[in-house]
Amino acid sequence: MAASHATAGRCPNRAVLLAVTCLGQFMVLLDNTIVGAALPDMQHRLHTQLTGLQWIVDAYVLLVAMLLLSGGVFADRFGRKRVYLTGVAVFTVASLVCSLAPSLGWLIAGRVLQGIGAAALSPASLALLVAAYPVPQERVKAIGLWAGFSGIGLAAGPVAGGVLTDAFGWPAIFLVNLPIGVVLLLAGLRALEETRNPSAPAIDVPGTVLSVLAVGALTYGLIEGGARGWTSPVILSSFTAVVILLAAFVAVETRRSAPMLPLRLFRQRLFTVSNAAMVVVGFALMGSSFFFSQFFVYVQGSSILRAGLQTLPVSLAMVIVSPYAGRLAARYGFRIVVTTGLALAGLGLLALGLVHADTDYGNVWWRLGVVGTGFALTMSPLTGAAIQAVDPQEGGLASGISSTTRQIGAVLGVALLGAVVRTRQSGGASFETGLNSAFLAAGIVTLATAVFTGLWLTRSKPTEDSTAPQRSTDPNAVTTSNEAPAKSR
Repeated sequence: MAASHATAGRCPNRAVLLAVTCLGQFMVLLDNTIVGAALPDMQHRLHTQLTGLQWIVDAYVLLVAMLLLSGGVFADRFGRKRVYLTGVAVFTVASLVCSLAPSLGWLIAGRVLQGIGAAALSPASLALLVAAYPVPQERVKAIGLWAGFSGIGLAAGPVAGGVLTDAFGWPAIFLVNLPIGVVLLLAGLRALEETRNPSAPAIDVPGTVLSVLAVGALTYGLIEGGARGWTSPVILSSFTAVVILLAAFVAVETRRSAPMLPLRLFRQRLFTVSNAAMVVVGFALMGSSFFFSQFFVYVQGSSILRAGLQTLPVSLAMVIVSPYAGRLAARYGFRIVVTTGLALAGLGLLALGLVHADTDYGNVWWRLGVVGTGFALTMSPLTGAAIQAVDPQEGGLASGISSTTRQIGAVLGVALLGAVVRTRQSGGASFETGLNSAFLAAGIVTLATAVFTGLWLTRSKPTEDSTAPQRSTDPNAVTTSNEAPAKSR
């Protein structure tokens, strides 16, 4: 994604610009975690099963994952202000659609629209900041605030979701976006200046469409396979379509002069290993988080409000630890920090797999904290490793790909761990037993990945500059960096 500032001007009121972009990112992050607290109420009021809840989450994450890279290029090419405000408008309207949804189908449609809005809003907000703060030291501070608001949104989501759902029902978690969206549109129209990069590459429409269809077909097969049967014609057809679409995607990307995903980057072992590990981070973190509130409500009998508070140690640990992950990687190297983080997260998930209905919360919260701490130690260094593996001018692209692979992992985590729960239940096991199996599976995969990174991730000690995520397009990024983002292609 281009980061050239050839046409960038200085915003007359950068304080307002900073507030507008940070608040937009806060809204995206809030929505990312607020939904988890409302899932039990959604299941009750919408009369849906686990499959429906999976679609409510994955419909959003899927669109964000597949459109992030294109959204950033689109903003650079056609105007960052225009794309940002369009993303805000789409996200706000989609939130209204979600809040008024009379059925599961309407809610999923609204979540798809929210994902499209977030994929435009988030990278454009960061691009606006980079354009408005050309001085590196000022830019670092601005991006630090932007990332800080991301962390606040992440941490506030479970609590806000629990309070709003307990008081007003699940539609309230989407209605809270409406006043924020209106304020952002009014302030953005007045305070933001248009900037763009005339030399930005063309949008890779075929690659984007094929990637959305391929991952969408895979998600459909994984989510619906448990309900329809893994050998049913529609599920087998979906997996066949995945193979065909992926083959077509590779063929298209290898022939384009400016592909959305340059496959040549994966010839670098460091780039490939870091992104493979990032898929697992998304898989285990999002896949397990999907069940946290359900565990407290359905297994331990907590209220929705209390469950929201009980899941807080995960997000708080991530917010507290994430800013230090890049510094630790700069001092000790990617391999040690990432492997340690994955090992901690894996052990925490295994410990969660041993929790039961009668386990006191005093013996649960620390397990959640260990999971959050472990994953917080991995994300920024893995992004830094991906950036170090490529040429400096492609740092922003590498950061965006790293964010995208984590989102793809999140889509697969919700689908696959949900399939584990459904498979255990179909065999006569209880929901509690199914959850234990899902947590154990996530823990085993995470620990195996820790061994993988310990063996294959670079041992070379990176500079502090190389560990700072550069022009990340990730709407879930909560880390701050100590260096200015490098210009991307």
